[in-house]
Amino acid sequence: MAKSPDIALVTGATGFVGSAVARALEAKGVAVRALARAESPRRNLEGLNAEVVPGDMRSASDMARAMQGARWLFHVAADYRLWARDPEEIVRNNREGTAAVMQAALAEGVERVVYTSSVATLSLKSVPADETAPLSEAEAIGAYKRSKVVAERLVEALVAERKLPAVIVGPSTPIGPRDVRPTPTGRIIVEAASGRMPAFVDTGLNLVHVDDVAEGHWLALGKGRIGERYILGGQDVSLREMLAEIARLTGRKPPTLNLPRGPLYPLAHAAEAIARLTGKEPFLTADALKMSRHRMFFSSAKAERELGYRARPYAEALADALAWFRQEGYL
Repeated sequence: MAKSPDIALVTGATGFVGSAVARALEAKGVAVRALARAESPRRNLEGLNAEVVPGDMRSASDMARAMQGARWLFHVAADYRLWARDPEEIVRNNREGTAAVMQAALAEGVERVVYTSSVATLSLKSVPADETAPLSEAEAIGAYKRSKVVAERLVEALVAERKLPAVIVGPSTPIGPRDVRPTPTGRIIVEAASGRMPAFVDTGLNLVHVDDVAEGHWLALGKGRIGERYILGGQDVSLREMLAEIARLTGRKPPTLNLPRGPLYPLAHAAEAIARLTGKEPFLTADALKMSRHRMFFSSAKAERELGYRARPYAEALADALAWFRQEGYL
């Protein structure tokens, strides 16, 4: 089938980052084809002119059909859960999904692939971390981080062995509008804005507006080097600073109680036990506490230097996230 000069297949387009990527592409005049599972809510596709193709990223036949005639692929879809009754399900979904998507891209001869990985695949032995410090699977805390390491290594192998024309991007912690689920960070924003986070642990995040992450995907398509990874981050912020800014934006008092992690582990295990009964992802998990021992700070210098990537101040991203959560009735 002859390729259109401007069709981009976006997996995960119904999700938080994927919908931002789809909107950024459409704004550039690209014809967007959105892969969506039959059961996925289509709320984030409202207002887009995307061609919606039903399918599952783990299905070879679905991916072959969705890939036909596409010039570019943005593989954004992922099983983004920090907890599951069966943690290995997260690893299987992200490994098998990435394999099926990339094999279909190779078979169709897609011109360029932008693969959405994560800063979860990077070591935090020194911060701010950069692209030169990949994490091994054995070092990864929790099933989600391990799944992203496995999937990223698969993409790197296909680049080396089969000449997959892929550029890898690693968003840090995106926040902003259309976080419908919401993500773990989105849940923190909602809880804090609602006055339900009176305390915090000593940790830090790299916060970035989801629309800046989406623009970074577009820049990676045109300027990224095949086989290279680029961090798409924003500002390094302590959790205390983040909660204080949310308090300022919502007219609340900021929390001042800094909790030690030790006493929180029994609470996390209890929350996970309840979650195994209800199936609802807990707000506090043991893996999240383990990860919070590190300040998750990252440098986007490589993306800034090679792609021309820029990110707005994190306070603007928080303000946009809060405005959207308020408008949609989360607050």
